[in-house]
Amino acid sequence: MQVMEIVLFNSPNAVYAQPDENLKKGSRVVVDSNGLEVGAVKGIKDVDNKVELVKIVRECTKEDNLAHCENCKFTRALLPEIKKEVEKLGLDMKVSFISTNLDRSKIIVNYTADERVDFRELIKVLGAKYKLRIEMHQIGNRDESKVVGAFGVCGRVTCCKLYLNDFDKVSIKMAKNQNIALNPTRINGMCGRLLCCLKYEDEFYEQMQKKMPKVGSKVTTPDGVGVVSATDFLRENVTVNFTKDESTEQKIYSLADIKKGK
Repeated sequence: MQVMEIVLFNSPNAVYAQPDENLKKGSRVVVDSNGLEVGAVKGIKDVDNKVELVKIVRECTKEDNLAHCENCKFTRALLPEIKKEVEKLGLDMKVSFISTNLDRSKIIVNYTADERVDFRELIKVLGAKYKLRIEMHQIGNRDESKVVGAFGVCGRVTCCKLYLNDFDKVSIKMAKNQNIALNPTRINGMCGRLLCCLKYEDEFYEQMQKKMPKVGSKVTTPDGVGVVSATDFLRENVTVNFTKDESTEQKIYSLADIKKGK
C-alpha cells in the first residue's frame, strides 16, 4: 500500500496518511495524530496494509506556523522547570524533551529510564501547576538522539537527526565484517547504541568477506605460496608473508593476482 510519509516536528516517529496530489515533498501540514500536530511531507512510501493512517487536516497556514514557533519557545522554557520537579521527587528518569500539540491543550513529557517509574505524583504536581493535561511518553535512547540531536564521532550531525526516520537493525557482526575494533567508543553512537552507519556498507563488506582469503590462510601468488597476514577490502589488496629459512619477506598483491589455497 502506498502512503504519504509525514515527519512530525515534535516526535521521533513518522506518521502515514493517504496520498494527496496537492501536497509536495517538504510541504508543512497539520495532522490529527493524538491531537493536532505539525509535520512535513517526506514523500510516498510502500508500507504494510496494517499500518495506521492519520488524517491530514490542512496544509499549514501562517497562523499554524506562528503557533508552532510559539509552542517551541514554550516547551523550551518548560524543560528546566520540569527537570527540577523530577529531581525534587527523586525519580530515576531523564527528561529528554517536552512537546505539546498545536492548540497547547496538553504537555507531553518524553523521558528515558532503565526501569519502570511511578510518575503519578509528578503528573499531579505538573497538572496543578500548569492547568494542562500531562502525558508521559517513555522513549528509547535512539529516539532521544533523533529529536534532541548531537554530533557523531565523524564530526557531523547524527544521521537520525538529519534524515533517518526508521531504525534498521544493526548488529555486532557488521562491525566484525568491517574489521572495526569492538570498542564501545568506536562502534557506539551518541545514543549508546551501535552506530546506524554500520549498516550502510555492510553489504559490500559481506561480499568482500567471501572474496578475500582469510588472515592466516595459504595462498598462491606469482612469487609462490605464502601466508596471508592482512587484507585491505577497499583497495582489494592482500598482504602475504613468505618465510624462508629464518627470515620473512612481506609483499602486497592485488586480489586478482592470487589464488586461495596452495
